[in-house]
Amino acid sequence: MLSTVASQSNLLLFSMLAGVLTGMLFDLYRVLRGFENPNKILTFIEDTLFWILTSIIVFIFLLKTNYAYMREYVYITIALGILIYIFVLSKSFIKVEYKIIGIIIKFTRIIFNYVFYPINLIFYRLKRKNKQKILKKKLEEN
Repeated sequence: MLSTVASQSNLLLFSMLAGVLTGMLFDLYRVLRGFENPNKILTFIEDTLFWILTSIIVFIFLLKTNYAYMREYVYITIALGILIYIFVLSKSFIKVEYKIIGIIIKFTRIIFNYVFYPINLIFYRLKRKNKQKILKKKLEEN
């Protein structure tokens, strides 16, 4: 099959973007999983599921952009895209991920406090009334 220079350059460009996408997914996985050392079996299962999901996503991406035309140079370009991402963009992407996760946690905490504030207020008043009754009984006993 003969390809034009434009279609070949598109193939390389989208292969490089697939590599960058793989690197971004890997960083997202690292941040969500954390850096502690959990159970080795659980880590193996998580890693396997991650790579299966990533390969499906990259395959769909390549299928939509270049009809999943896979040659040796496509694999090399994907690897090159991963390396470029890791050495150039990874640190800043991880910082952005941590900021976004921090904002999400803060937002969730605020929403949680607003939703449960009336319930906490009711419990606080019930506890206060209960304490007053107990103090009143103690005072009457003395």
